[in-house]
Amino acid sequence: MTGGEFTFGAVLARLEEREREITAQAEAARERIAELTALLDGFDTAAEEIRITRKTLLELPDPQPSAPPAVKMPDHPAYQQILAVFATADAPLRARAVCEAMDLTVAPNNINNVRLKLKRLAKRGILSETEQGLFTQPRP
Repeated sequence: MTGGEFTFGAVLARLEEREREITAQAEAARERIAELTALLDGFDTAAEEIRITRKTLLELPDPQPSAPPAVKMPDHPAYQQILAVFATADAPLRARAVCEAMDLTVAPNNINNVRLKLKRLAKRGILSETEQGLFTQPRP
């Protein structure tokens, strides 16, 4: 026999070896298919959960806009006097003008106290500071 010839036993051995290779490749492919199937099932589950969430959210009633919180008016008489001055004013006022309208002595201490009260009222939204030191009632 020459080296290029196969015996019947060698052919059977080669076929058996090839069969084992193909069986191993098939098993690896089955394992990969199982992994991909599990991954696909996970994607399907996630997509279904998103669909359910979307459907649930669309069925919810539209939220009603909440009413703005009521502005708490200060009880101190000085604040009431300041608001009375602004009720009659036809233009924005500075602290000095408010002092004059309240018949307070135009002194730095009084002006600073009124300015602080004006700032507090502006912070609460009762008054608005249109520019630095200039206050007015907000317009609806």
